Amino acid sequence: MKKIILIGSGGSGKSTLARQLGEKLKIGVYHLDALFWKPNWVGVTRDEQIEVQHDLVKKDEWIIDGNYGGTMDIRLEAADTIIFLDLHRTICVYRVFKRMLKYRNKTRPDMGAGCEEKIDLKFIKWVWDYPKAKRPDILKKLGQLSKDKQVIILKSPKEIRSYIERV
Repeated sequence: MKKIILIGSGGSGKSTLARQLGEKLKIGVYHLDALFWKPNWVGVTRDEQIEVQHDLVKKDEWIIDGNYGGTMDIRLEAADTIIFLDLHRTICVYRVFKRMLKYRNKTRPDMGAGCEEKIDLKFIKWVWDYPKAKRPDILKKLGQLSKDKQVIILKSPKEIRSYIERV
């Protein structure tokens, strides 16, 4: 486990698990949200996303958290370990609201500078729809990966805690 990606719905715990793994494994953590959002929620171009990810995956070790489905194949191809946080949508939506309250008028540590936390109904809908809209394609992609890649699917907070304890 030297090149790890974490994917899953918003609110599933990707950034938290990435930080915990980074501390345990002594591997640098890269949050795509922090790299792809400029102040005031201005997103970088897709070309910039591609360039940044190509540079990241050239490194010897890394943990990358984030979805960005349009460029996910770059990370899937380069990773030796893929962790999919497949939590129920009610947990994820609850966590998104909890996070919004915790970081209200502040920027989360895993977000781009100058992107203060806000309530965004479009994002809540994306999280709610994730199991039907995004999950099937992700599971299909994971099923098509070469067998030399380790795919870990964690389905509950308890499974995530147990996993981090075993690492």
